[in-house]
Amino acid sequence: MTTNPYETDLDRNAANHQPLTPMSFLKRAAEVYPGKLAVVHGSIRRDYAEFYARCRKLASALSERGIGLGDTVAVIAPNIPAMLELHYAVPMIGAVLNTMNIRLDGAIIGFMLDHGEAKALFVDREFSALGKEALSKAKVKPFVIDIDDAEYDGPGDRIGEAEYEDFLAQGDAKFDWSLPADEWQAISLNYTSGTTGNPKGVVFHHRGAYLLAMGNIVTAGMTGNSVYLWTVPMFHCNGWCFTWSMSVIAGTHVCLRRVTAANIFSAIAEHGVTHMAGAPTVMSFLINATEEEKKPLPHTVSYFAAAAPPPAATIRKLEAEGFNVIHVYGLTETYGPAVVNAWHDEWDELEVNARAQVKARQGVNYPVLEGISVRDPETMEEVPRDGETMGEVMFRGNVVMKGYLKNPKASAEAFAGGWFHSGDLGVWHPDNYIQLKDRSKDIIISGGENISSLEVEDVLYKHPDIIEAAVVARPDEKWGETPCAFITLRKGASLTEKDVIAYCREHLAHFKCPKTVVFTDLPKTSTGKVQKFKLREQAGEL
Repeated sequence: MTTNPYETDLDRNAANHQPLTPMSFLKRAAEVYPGKLAVVHGSIRRDYAEFYARCRKLASALSERGIGLGDTVAVIAPNIPAMLELHYAVPMIGAVLNTMNIRLDGAIIGFMLDHGEAKALFVDREFSALGKEALSKAKVKPFVIDIDDAEYDGPGDRIGEAEYEDFLAQGDAKFDWSLPADEWQAISLNYTSGTTGNPKGVVFHHRGAYLLAMGNIVTAGMTGNSVYLWTVPMFHCNGWCFTWSMSVIAGTHVCLRRVTAANIFSAIAEHGVTHMAGAPTVMSFLINATEEEKKPLPHTVSYFAAAAPPPAATIRKLEAEGFNVIHVYGLTETYGPAVVNAWHDEWDELEVNARAQVKARQGVNYPVLEGISVRDPETMEEVPRDGETMGEVMFRGNVVMKGYLKNPKASAEAFAGGWFHSGDLGVWHPDNYIQLKDRSKDIIISGGENISSLEVEDVLYKHPDIIEAAVVARPDEKWGETPCAFITLRKGASLTEKDVIAYCREHLAHFKCPKTVVFTDLPKTSTGKVQKFKLREQAGEL
């Protein structure tokens, strides 16, 4: 047997192989650009030297309290500097960061504290009542640190043993943290929404966080002059990993405690924001902002749109306001966005509606994602790339989660056949771009025909008097299911159910049109996804 010379006496060693981790980004930024502006929050301005020193002090203080390898540190807080610091300090000591959704109830957060075996809990004062309730429901007894953010002046008690700044002061700014022994080591724990049963704990590793953070920079075309506005919750997939991305280029984080149209426009104008991201809900804030809330954009602002497929009409309206929409797609299990509608210059010449329609497609894999596919989930065969045949969207690569914490059955099901099964249904276009058509559970089957709720919603969003729309199945004795539309109207509009149905019949095959229309505000998750399970319940009770 011939020996391969490239595998002989060329082993890995400390000089030529180190574990990938986003912690190294911050160290480099602080050493190379110590005086560059890192964090903006209200009147706070911190450069990279101070940002790095504060993270090391926090890591040191946690280490002194016995937190270390494999321990979970939970946090309940909005987009404030302490959240950014925890994203670095916790992994610096081999611990795992668990950011909690601030819109969940105490019972669910209590479940998460127990399931993740939290050893420490940081709680912003605004959410002290939520933290207190969660602790009362949980069996674990983590030590609690209060965060008293200077930008918050509302009610809320301190429930912990110390305030964040006092706890930080106990640490050493020169704390000698270390890289993980293995890049497969867990860096964070993110719980899925848990719309049915208990939420699942998605585990990220250092390697994936490093790669997705890099992927964001490449995909967004970010540079050292980039200024990122925090409109995506940092508790959602670790802020789509932008918490770590900005350190790659020593860019500036602009924290935003409250996401409103007025706050967004003010931050863009004041700080020269170049990039931001968010769900269609945030897009809706911007499109429907009043003249008093709006401020002229200093330049085109790149907007990463994800969390739910944005209707083409919404993209068109946002771009008319001066934003450049970059459509991305992913899941908690893929560290946030891992697919992008990679743009072609020739598409700029398309008529405005056609251009928005092309931009509404989800697209192709990030450079750091090895594979995306649309497959038959039963046979695992790829569907034809004809833009029509439906299949399940699947992922494969280094930015796919380790698995679900303490849930081997769910992990095995998710990874069946060597691909991560997203649960999203889509088609594959001849140019290799994928386009979502629905969640598998959201397809409406009426008289044996499949109806995409997204297709119906896209038509509804084009109506000038409709701000938001969601379509779900309503049980029907004759057809099995029929489309039921839940709609939020523009202020002062006076559409009737009959008007909406007539409008849809002009633009859709009649069997796809809503048979029922309900005018209401849509229930949403904290990340802007419409809670269709609640709408299905309402439709079933009509």
